[in-house]
Amino acid sequence: MSKIHIQFSLFSAFYSPLIATMAGGFLKEEGLDAEWSVSPPGQSAIASLVDGSAQVVQSALSQGFTPLNKGETPPVVHFAQVNEMDGFFLTAREPDEDFTWDKLEGAEVVCFGGGQPLAMFKYACHKAGIDFDKIKPIQPGGAAAIDEAFRAGQGQYVQQQGPYPQQLQAERIGHVVAQVGKQVGRCGFSSLAATREWLKSDQALAFMRAYRKTRRYMNDTPAAEIAASQQSYFPETAPQALTDCIAAYQALGTWTPHPEITEEAYQATLDIYEYNNGIARRFAYDEVCSLPPDA
Repeated sequence: MSKIHIQFSLFSAFYSPLIATMAGGFLKEEGLDAEWSVSPPGQSAIASLVDGSAQVVQSALSQGFTPLNKGETPPVVHFAQVNEMDGFFLTAREPDEDFTWDKLEGAEVVCFGGGQPLAMFKYACHKAGIDFDKIKPIQPGGAAAIDEAFRAGQGQYVQQQGPYPQQLQAERIGHVVAQVGKQVGRCGFSSLAATREWLKSDQALAFMRAYRKTRRYMNDTPAAEIAASQQSYFPETAPQALTDCIAAYQALGTWTPHPEITEEAYQATLDIYEYNNGIARRFAYDEVCSLPPDA
């Protein structure tokens, strides 16, 4: 078996296509023995590609924008998509079947304080026709801190990836009222990144054979079956909450069968970052992305 190390920038059920390469046995079928980790706080997963401690990382196209904004060449390339939709939910304290986005104006919202989650949320507000500056943000830190803050009584709404919202619902602490992805639309949200050198390797070809099978599996398999295979990765999440989370992502269409980052999705991400004044220019596709091996 060939050893492959995978690192996640964030770990959530939103990244189930990458988790399923391991949980579903697809990497083993290709002779790959996977180890995985989550990048330490304050450190980009990209660093693990640069120092060789990981071969594949879950990242975001926007990671490539940072060096390009400085006039530098990114050290890695984004070669496959994980999600083509924003995967954040908005959860309220009480059920609200008549929720509209304008209810966020004047409300306290526990949310991310920067990066792609904030950029996408601001763009969603723009698309919904509301003024983000009229929201009262509470920004305590990362995913765990956000969950803790809402559980402690802060905020009327909270912005989270699954399965946090579904677990809140299971405990009757909160109620999902909206999906940010439905407002943002299809885009290059999260991706797989690697060095260009690794992408030329036999291991990369084996990984992509496994990943292509996984993409089909994520769309053809009942949510409960996927959730059962991944339950050990989410020990603090109720089985039904994890099933509900995966079903919601399947219904949203975030895990499209094709693995490549499309030009359309890439351009949509540029639109979002241009709106947020996050890019110095509209970078060419091949400055950030490449087609996957054996495409």
